[in-house]
Amino acid sequence: MESFRENPAYLSNVGRTLVVMAKAPRLGGVKTRLAQSLPVDAVTELYRCLLDDTMALARSVGTVEVAIMCPASDVEELARMARGVVDVVGQKGEGLAAGLTSVFAHFATPGREGVVAFNSDSPHLPASVLRRAFETLTGRDLVVGPTDDGGYYLVGAKVAHPTLFDGDGMGTKTALETLLTRARELQLSVGFTDPFYDIDVEGDLTRLATELRLAPARAPRTAVWLKQWGQTVAKLRTGTGDL
Repeated sequence: MESFRENPAYLSNVGRTLVVMAKAPRLGGVKTRLAQSLPVDAVTELYRCLLDDTMALARSVGTVEVAIMCPASDVEELARMARGVVDVVGQKGEGLAAGLTSVFAHFATPGREGVVAFNSDSPHLPASVLRRAFETLTGRDLVVGPTDDGGYYLVGAKVAHPTLFDGDGMGTKTALETLLTRARELQLSVGFTDPFYDIDVEGDLTRLATELRLAPARAPRTAVWLKQWGQTVAKLRTGTGDL
């Protein structure tokens, strides 16, 4: 896999860090809800494409430092994929809530303008959304990108708030509501980016495939994978091919 190529545009930053929440692409370890609809090896290869395109998106933002936060067990593999182009940092604790807490504890250091963390399966996001997230932080304590299913694909802050994600229930339909309730308890002002969708279930993948057929350059590796997978499924339905 040819991943995470260096783009000089992000090397000069203005105190902004964009962090991709990632996992190593291992069988059975990524996009487990999609595995209810697709073979596990197909899900794993799809995730590789999503991650690679998401990293390309992150690097296209410009004037930000790009990094990866991942489970501690995945650091070595993702570091090999990153080839030293971006920092790969292992989170403290298990789960996405612990990962987000680790993001801000590690990167929201004095002198930084802001830290924004977002999903590794988000190549469909316009780069303008990520830029707007940092701009929103100039006048808010917190910025959040809501998803259609009641969660969020992005969260950013200027400083660490250690209890913000405690017991967060990430992946539930009330994740966004829970985060906003805790933000109110901490008296944090909140701004928002545009709503988008995660790639969690077959319907999300169908939606993404439709979008990328019209604009494959947005996520080229993922677009190619989806096209090839669609052709494979068509052959299976006509009895002219196999997995």
